[in-house]
Amino acid sequence: MFMAKNKTVFVCQNCGFDTPKWTGKCPSCGEWNSFVEEIIYKEKSGSKVVISGLERTQQKPMLISEVVTTIEERINTSSNELNRVLGGGLVKGSLVLIGGEPGIGKSTLVLQVVLGMKNKRTLYVSGEESVNQLKLRAERLSYDQPECYIVSETSLEQAFVHVQNVKPDLLIIDSIQTITTEAIDSSAGSISQVRECAAALLKFCKTTNIPTLLIGHINKEGSIAGPKVLEHIVDTVLQFEGDQHYMYRILRPIKNRFGSTSELGIFEMQQTGLREVSNPSELLLSQNHEGLSGVAIASTIEGARPFLIEAQALVSSAAYGNPQRSSTGFDQRRLNMLLAVLEKRAGFKLTQKDVFLNIAGGIKVNDPAIDLAIISAILSSNIDIAIEKQICMAGEVGLSGEIRPVNRLEQRIHEAEKLGFKKMLIPHVNLKSLDLKKITIELIQVRKVEEAFRELFGNGK
Repeated sequence: MFMAKNKTVFVCQNCGFDTPKWTGKCPSCGEWNSFVEEIIYKEKSGSKVVISGLERTQQKPMLISEVVTTIEERINTSSNELNRVLGGGLVKGSLVLIGGEPGIGKSTLVLQVVLGMKNKRTLYVSGEESVNQLKLRAERLSYDQPECYIVSETSLEQAFVHVQNVKPDLLIIDSIQTITTEAIDSSAGSISQVRECAAALLKFCKTTNIPTLLIGHINKEGSIAGPKVLEHIVDTVLQFEGDQHYMYRILRPIKNRFGSTSELGIFEMQQTGLREVSNPSELLLSQNHEGLSGVAIASTIEGARPFLIEAQALVSSAAYGNPQRSSTGFDQRRLNMLLAVLEKRAGFKLTQKDVFLNIAGGIKVNDPAIDLAIISAILSSNIDIAIEKQICMAGEVGLSGEIRPVNRLEQRIHEAEKLGFKKMLIPHVNLKSLDLKKITIELIQVRKVEEAFRELFGNGK
């Protein structure tokens, strides 16, 4: 008797579209080389993800004017940084996905938040670690007898059984790529498993009103592993990023149905866990750069939070034929544009010199308001003249060398005042919208990069 041959299907990792034959471009979403082969079996009778205790409610269409809106009730997560990123707290019935590099601290962050929540019963389902490993990690973190239940489980159906027994106020799944359902006969982490488990968890959240945190892996490209539909299913996607060689970790929202995606949470990795950084400016600025060339302080804004960062530049003669252009924490293409502005508009020849740029602290900044600090640091290193320690700046540099206005300048100025800076270079256009009576710092208005250089270096250029 011959055994039935397993059937295979090619599934798009981006949108979940399947086809019996491999194709280079997905006809559904247009992605190239996104199809992977999966083995499929004949579906078992009644093979659906069953969530015990839940009944399907009959819905009927209604006029939008008849819908009664209510304010989303939020749960305090015991972490001010996480509350800010989520938009004020964890919304009941929401499904939140947290992704990041291996070893960056995703499980530590979630477990620390769970251990700090008072008067809330939580269930931590781990498919990667044993209960002994979770206990050892919890002992390293400081906590005060929370009502936290932990279990090592990879079956989604068994996880729902544990939920019925524990009746938690918050559910943690670590990680979604290790959870499997009996309805799909494929290995853990496959596209079909991740898709079906995420869909079942979404139904669970919306039906029981229990918020759920999912921890997710990322692939070598840096995006969430699994199908793109996973990010569409969940309510919120948070990216936990940072360099393992640095102590800082940044929690950045990519998608948020209940708040803004422009917020930012900063943590500092310590031996006892993650410490919240309420004032990142003091940690991102070094205190001993006085007299050193190539350092400029910029005022930037991430979300609703202003803080000051340190731009470091090194300009040296090219040791090889082609000069190098390297940047860490700043867009490489924008750096090349600013170097072209320096050469064309300001007359500084950098074509035969290596230029290295670094944003101190290991963070990535996309705010165009730091352009003025970038070119000032580059010029400071080129002529080997240090910028005065008590000067910071904010301004976008245009292609014609003009200093363009920046948004929310008053918040940037108050942050500089709070940290004790005496002078600040700002775009001339922004001066009209400022209330100078509330400002104590000396404001230096500049129209072009040449004016900024004269204020910073005088006749030294």
